[in-house]
Formats: sequence, structure tokens, C-alpha cells
Amino acid sequence: MPKVKPVTTDTHAAPDSYETALQELEALVQQMESGQLPLAQLLSGYQRGAELLNYCRAQLDSVEQQIKVLDNGVLKPWTSA
Repeated sequence: MPKVKPVTTDTHAAPDSYETALQELEALVQQMESGQLPLAQLLSGYQRGAELLNYCRAQLDSVEQQIKVLDNGVLKPWTSA
């Protein structure tokens, strides 16, 4: 199995965008699932993943609130056109 190169992350840096956070989170999950990271890196990766997950949830909640405002306070069910 090829070695997985650890993603270097600054645990204090906020992501530039939702997409950036999601991309970093996916890379972290892939590394953790590879089983090739030392325990200390697993812990820091888990902590960073939790930060990224909270960021993504906050972004989604913000968008949901904006949609409610646009729809007069009612979140309508999503329907495909």
C-alpha cells in the first residue's frame, strides 16, 4: 500500500471558503482511513477535522437562514425542476 503524504494544516487558520474546508476535510479523512498516520497525527487530524466540520456546518446554517429570509421566514422543501 503506498504511503499517504500527510496534509500539513494550520489548526488556527480559518478556511477561505466552504469548498476549501470540505476539500481539506476529505483529504484528512482519507489520510486517517489509510491507517498510516502515527497516533499524534491522528489526534491532530481529528481536531482539525472537527474544526472544519464546525466551519462547514456554520456556513450551511448561514445559507439556510438567508434562504428563510428570502422566503419570508419559511424554509420550503427542495424540489427539482
